[in-house]
Amino acid sequence: MKKIVFIALALLSASTFAQDHYRNGYVNKNGTYVAPSHATNPNNTKTDNYSSQGNVNPYTGHVGTVDPYRQPSYQAPQQRCGTNRNGQYVCN
Repeated sequence: MKKIVFIALALLSASTFAQDHYRNGYVNKNGTYVAPSHATNPNNTKTDNYSSQGNVNPYTGHVGTVDPYRQPSYQAPQQRCGTNRNGQYVCN
């Protein structure tokens, strides 16, 4: 009985503390090698990422610098319209 309780507690604690995962290295489509790394598991918050302010990456020691509350400054691309060589009005 003690053995079953010990195994259950070990499994529970392992899943509780497993907050990240390992990513294998790879070569992207333009031929650049991307080194293997660790990343936090996906969830609904940005405050627990290694790169967020107030956090430290335990594998590299780098301090997070990204403000998790800053809104991205996305701007929609400008649509250009005009007449092509065939006299048709087109937008791209």
